[in-house]
Parts: sequence; C-alpha cells; structure tokens
Amino acid sequence: MRNPRSIPKLIQWGLGVPAPRLALRPSASTLRAVVPEIPPEIDTGLPGHPFDLSRAIEEVVLDIKKCCPDFAHIDLNRMMIGIVRAKTLDRTGLIARVTPLRCENGKLVTRKRGRLYAVQQFRYESRDLLYLMSFCLPRFLDRPFGDKLVTIFHELFHISPAFDGDFRRLGGRCEVHSGSKKNYDAHMAVLAKNYLRNGADLAKLGFLKLSFIQLCKRHGSVLGYHFPRPVLIPVSP
Repeated sequence: MRNPRSIPKLIQWGLGVPAPRLALRPSASTLRAVVPEIPPEIDTGLPGHPFDLSRAIEEVVLDIKKCCPDFAHIDLNRMMIGIVRAKTLDRTGLIARVTPLRCENGKLVTRKRGRLYAVQQFRYESRDLLYLMSFCLPRFLDRPFGDKLVTIFHELFHISPAFDGDFRRLGGRCEVHSGSKKNYDAHMAVLAKNYLRNGADLAKLGFLKLSFIQLCKRHGSVLGYHFPRPVLIPVSP
C-alpha cells in the first residue's frame, strides 16, 4: 500500500511543466484494413498531424454551452478533457467518465468510516481544476455518431449546476443517475436532439461521425491530455 505521505496533495501543470499527453494509434495490421473514406466535407484539420481529441471535444462543449441553457454553468477553464486507453478491444466497458475534484457540496474534505480524507487537487497554470473528463479509446470513437453525442451530454450533465467540483445529485436510489440510468440516458438523448435542432455547429461535430481508425488513417494518431485519477488522501487529525 502506498504511503499517504508520498502522495502529492497537488498536481500542477503549466508554467513550464506541460500537461501530460497521450497519442494512440492502431496496430500496423489494423491500419492496412480497408475503411470507408472520410467525406471531404468533414474537416478534421491537417492530414498527417495528430488529431487532438481533447481540443475537438472542448469545441463541442463550448457549442453546447451556447445552444443549451442547461449547460451554461460549465466553465472549461476549470476543467480538463482527456483520453485513456481501453484495456481491451471489447465494445462493452468504460466509454467515458467525469471525475469531480471536490467532495459533496464542493467541500475539500469528506469523512469515510470515521476518518477525514481530502481529494487530491489538480491545477493548470494558476487555475484550480474542478472536474476531469476522460474518453476511452478506441471504444468511444467506434460508437455511432448519436451514441457519441449522447455520451458527451451524459458526462456533462453529471457536473453540478453550482459548478463546485461535486456531482449533480439527483436523489433516488442512485443519486448520480437518479432512480434509473435508463431514464437518465433517455433524457440525455432528448437534450442531444434538442441541441441538434437549436443551432448546433455541425462542422464542429464532424469528427464524431468518424471511427478511430478513420481518424488515424488521416492523421496518424489521436492524442489528448492524459492525467492520473485523483485519490483520497487521509487528513492528519
């Protein structure tokens, strides 16, 4: 077990320390496979240069904020969007997750089994981050367009309306997904459809119509921020 004293209470990037990045690419044999051509109207940037998924999803989130009042509280200056590598090539498993960097109601500490713990903190330049959002590759990119868009809404909706570093707590049997994950996902599908009807910038969504291998064939790799998962650190009495 890791000694709590060896765990840094704060992880900081920027100001001369670059945030860690991960570039993912398929195997050489997979790259040789025949895949559908990318329609010329889908602009994903300069061919031969890595496709920055973190930046592309940030652009989608900014557009969602503009079109959907339910997400006006999202502040990308206090978030970081990254990628993780899927442990298997199975289609089932982790697709995406949002990780809050505060405890309930935005507090810095929480009590578990009678002991106080603090969430490890992350800072980018001079900004304390409140949320980390990760997308699992290639699994996320290999889903249909609609599923990918709903997944983005699913994760964004977990963020507290107070944007205080806590989850949105909905009550019910599972307060993160309310009483039913199925109903939660159905609501996300409605929000995504309304977004598409209410002025979504379709050019920014073009990459969501492509698979991981299609993006890699054009760009060589898909990259994004890659950060560790925060841990709970015991607080000395």
